[in-house]
Amino acid sequence: MLIIKAERDDLQEILDLQYLAYQSEAMLLNNFSIPPLKQTIEEVKQEFDNGIFLKVVDKDGVIIGSVRAYAKNGTLFIGKLIVQPNLQGQGIGTNLLTEIEKVCPQERFELFTSDRSEKNIRLYERLGYVKFREQEVTPELKFIYLRK
Repeated sequence: MLIIKAERDDLQEILDLQYLAYQSEAMLLNNFSIPPLKQTIEEVKQEFDNGIFLKVVDKDGVIIGSVRAYAKNGTLFIGKLIVQPNLQGQGIGTNLLTEIEKVCPQERFELFTSDRSEKNIRLYERLGYVKFREQEVTPELKFIYLRK
């Protein structure tokens, strides 16, 4: 498994993987209009210009995972930790999260997920993240914020 910094030319492949990876989240929420499934390539390019993207490539150079982050006031805000669905549970997400923390050291790391994403919450807590805030987005959706 090779984790390296993503390039601008990778963004469409990362966005395609994002659409695929977030299908399970959409099913959990019974909502296929969640922001990660509606994000445009232009929005991803803006995030790229303001932060850092890491990617995991397989032996053939295909992107099988990604994470993005930006730093502000001593906090690294981590988002869109994605892994090819048929490769989840093999440590790729764990390695990506650990690597983004190393590449972008800050005093604090913060991320969020939906309250229904129990698998994600367990992963984050296993890596030392603790819940510090909940935010109701809609009556059906609550975000759980975690920090380390």
